[in-house]
Amino acid sequence: MAQVGPALVALRNWIVRHRTKIFDLGFILVLIAVACVVAFEIDIFGSEAGASRAKLDLDLNELMGLVAVVTAGLLFYTWRRAREHVRENARRLQAEREVLNLALHDPLTGLPNRRQFDEAFRRALATVPTAPEAHAILLLDLNGFKKVNDVHGHPVGDQVLIHVGARLLRAVREGDLVARLGGDEFAILARNVSGSEGAATIALRVIDSLAEPVQTGSLRHAIGAAIGIALSPQDGDGAEELLRKADVALYRAKAERRSALRFFEEAMDARLKERADLERALRDDWTGPAFALQFQPLVGIDGAQVTGFEASPVWRHAALGLIGPDRFGAVAEEAGLLADLTDRLLRDACGAATAWPSGVRLSFSLPGALLADSAFGLRILAGLAQTGLSPTRLDLEVDEGALIRDLDAAEALLGPLRQAGIAVVASHFGTGYSDLRNPQKLKLDRIKIDRSFIEAMTQDRKAAVMVKALIGIGQGLDLAVIAEGVGTPEQRAALAAQGCEQAQGPVFGQALDAGEALALVRPSSRARRRA
Repeated sequence: MAQVGPALVALRNWIVRHRTKIFDLGFILVLIAVACVVAFEIDIFGSEAGASRAKLDLDLNELMGLVAVVTAGLLFYTWRRAREHVRENARRLQAEREVLNLALHDPLTGLPNRRQFDEAFRRALATVPTAPEAHAILLLDLNGFKKVNDVHGHPVGDQVLIHVGARLLRAVREGDLVARLGGDEFAILARNVSGSEGAATIALRVIDSLAEPVQTGSLRHAIGAAIGIALSPQDGDGAEELLRKADVALYRAKAERRSALRFFEEAMDARLKERADLERALRDDWTGPAFALQFQPLVGIDGAQVTGFEASPVWRHAALGLIGPDRFGAVAEEAGLLADLTDRLLRDACGAATAWPSGVRLSFSLPGALLADSAFGLRILAGLAQTGLSPTRLDLEVDEGALIRDLDAAEALLGPLRQAGIAVVASHFGTGYSDLRNPQKLKLDRIKIDRSFIEAMTQDRKAAVMVKALIGIGQGLDLAVIAEGVGTPEQRAALAAQGCEQAQGPVFGQALDAGEALALVRPSSRARRRA
């Protein structure tokens, strides 16, 4: 019985596959059977003795009629089979064309895919253009697309990609190949452009085509593009080499955080390799003692009392020496370690601050890239709970420019932290097109004037006016004002005359390690260490 089931299934499948043939054969057999019945009824095969000649002629005619019927049936069957064969071939050819089209085109945008792009690129490289012409490869990444997916969902993101693909086709020359490589990555193959000028013209037309926001339904989405360009034969003659160099140029363009184009340069390659080396070293070092904290004293403007310390992380690289957060922060972000590294360093700083007098505050800089991670606030509160530092003693510094770029994300992260008692400080204040509405919306506690204004204020009248205006903004909003980078007594006196309350910088002392910071605010600790 176990073998009957599969046999019946096989038989049924065979019948389904050959149902047309079975029908045709059945029709012919029925036709022949009917003809035979009629022939026997009129005695087509009778051979009685003494039958007349006319009777025999009639029997012969009947036999010929039967043969004609059978022949017609066979001809009908043959015609049906031939027609079915032609249709089957047509369906197979159409299916092959559809499969080939799917294999070479992106199903969402209808643009050529990576496979077709690679084939066309290799064919183009087989012909070397005559100088000064060149073949250009342009790699594109969309700016702002991730936010569209995150906020509105992938269906809306798909519609944006379709619109972008159509705009790219309108921006390039006739004969240029536009391909979607995957996600929000596109590529353009432009043959025989007039050197770097021709390639730049195409790239600028692409950027201009995306300047107008993309409309999907009632929504408008601001989308830009970072474009990396490599030229053949100037930058190489191999497909893989040129793609890699265009990708290096794209990496530099993406660092602009706006629509930009960059041509490949050899110096880029060297910087990229150096960055890759830094990332490998960072992965090895981030959990160990190579990352440490330096504590910059924060004092009253008269310099008489230390009111707090700013904890600044440094990386003691085995070959490159001390590396600051302005350099290793971007590497950590790209490596996916920024949140873990910041969490670890903040906990170290909080642990050191627990030994200070209760009136001495800790200031710590929160990387702007973490503003988009609303869950990071929970890690900050967990670190305070673990170390025992009161939230009311912590100042979180955030770059003013990062706050302005995404006020909603900043408010989502910083709002609950302020409710817990943590103070929020806008650092580098004055460099982000300061607006009175920003401090009000974010409910800042302090502002820190950027060191570039402080350093220039005694030599540059405009800088002095800017400092006065920024102090006025803070006072008008009842915010404490901190001056960063105070380096001379003249700067300190000018700031004091304008009403600045706190400052930090070389004139008040250099950065200290944890033990030196503790000794500065607890002289008894220094005495015990000497003993």
